[in-house]
Amino acid sequence: MYGQESDHRFCWDLHVIPLRGRLSLLAVHCHTRYTFVLYDLNRLEWERLPDVFLDGLRLSLSVAGFPAEETKKLCCSELPLFTRTHGRREVAFLNRAWEDVMAAELALDKSSQSQPLLEQIINSKPSRCVGMEGLDTAARRLTEMLFQI
Repeated sequence: MYGQESDHRFCWDLHVIPLRGRLSLLAVHCHTRYTFVLYDLNRLEWERLPDVFLDGLRLSLSVAGFPAEETKKLCCSELPLFTRTHGRREVAFLNRAWEDVMAAELALDKSSQSQPLLEQIINSKPSRCVGMEGLDTAARRLTEMLFQI
């Protein structure tokens, strides 16, 4: 049985992916498909995944130019609750985001855990997602969603 949270606007799918031989975190927003990557997490960071995820989310949104007031809407004060992925469509879009990361892997900066250039490429590419109809960029969908909540 898949996760059962009713409001996908506050849900992220997380996936461990290998990037250049290093275990990395791929985080995909369930509603908009906004994606961020944390490259080469160490064992202690995997053990602190809720904190590492929130720090990575805050940094990614900040570097992408989202105002701090808007990012607070997605970064609650409590640690995230981890559940299973919501459904097959979400898994399909998570896999598509992984394919997008692999296609843009030349933009990977091995000297940094955060990957703003890689994220910009992925989040500015027209795509489909579960939360909204039609083709659009994840960055634009997230911007619209943040101003609605």
